[in-house]
Amino acid sequence: MSRLILATTLCLLVSGCANIAYYAQAVEGQVQLLVVSRPISDVIADAATDPALRRKLETASAIREFASHELVLPNNESYRYYADLGRPYVVWNVFAAPEFSVEPQQWCLLFIDCFKYRGYYDKSAADLYADEVRQTGADVYVGGVPAYSTLGFFDDPVLNTFLRFGDQEVARIVFHELAHQVVYATGDSAFNESFATAVENEGMRRWLQKFATPERLRDFEMQQEHNARFHRLVADSREQLRAIYASSVTVDEKRRAKSEAIARLKRTYTNLKAGWGNTGAYDRWFSQPLNNASLGSIALYTQWVPAFNALLEQEGGNLPRFYLRVEALAILPKSERTMALERLLPNRTGSSASLP
Repeated sequence: MSRLILATTLCLLVSGCANIAYYAQAVEGQVQLLVVSRPISDVIADAATDPALRRKLETASAIREFASHELVLPNNESYRYYADLGRPYVVWNVFAAPEFSVEPQQWCLLFIDCFKYRGYYDKSAADLYADEVRQTGADVYVGGVPAYSTLGFFDDPVLNTFLRFGDQEVARIVFHELAHQVVYATGDSAFNESFATAVENEGMRRWLQKFATPERLRDFEMQQEHNARFHRLVADSREQLRAIYASSVTVDEKRRAKSEAIARLKRTYTNLKAGWGNTGAYDRWFSQPLNNASLGSIALYTQWVPAFNALLEQEGGNLPRFYLRVEALAILPKSERTMALERLLPNRTGSSASLP
């Protein structure tokens, strides 16, 4: 984010920069977040703090210590502060994709990086931009985000936006966002998010094994199975759509086939949910219009998770060695990195190739 502040300053000095307003809102949002942040130790010690909030922050502090001592994640000031933003999400991300493509649109920001989403601190601003993109004929999806990482440039705080969901969600997010500070590949959102998700999953297993009841651990493992089924379902639907878009049928036929594929996705989820006892974990996502952009938002976080899981297994669960292997992948040219990850993906027999 410090790079974002520099970029905004340079933009203001260079005529014709089309992103001035966007950079400005990003800087303002980050600054406001830092202004309202307080050390968690101070909030806990404050006699005026609500007892329920104090208990949640004490648990968050224990999770933070676990992240560094047990998962070898950065031992810095991130997640040692607390901020109540007075809203349900810290940012809202806009995802977009062409009408006949499953590949998400990418936005590149001066001196920062390229991302397959565009974040706004104000939902109305996100919706307004989404409407502008939608007018071009693209598929658009807007999703609320409870946390993000500044990659260590600032001390990312624990936020009310995810503290409200309970200690398991706090642990998941802290592990995920700290992982971004360990390894980050410029211009490769799928790599970065999949790596962080893999660390998050492994961290959750270890945390629950140490502190949770056997019943809670079983519930987590069952939810992981549900997650895997859901992600396979989305991935299969994207492949079906990819084949439709690559076909030589007319535009109207593509639109009809696209609609049928999305309807089939919804029906399959309904059947899955019935088998899960109608838990409805993904009902909120399915309640919004499904399109190339919304499917792409899911793939972004999961595309390479099986490859990273295979790499962690090759290292016998040793996280420091795993991080070094991932760092080696991150410095490769993107095309070589993609090929290396593809070799790590388990084949139909369940085995994967080993990288040197």
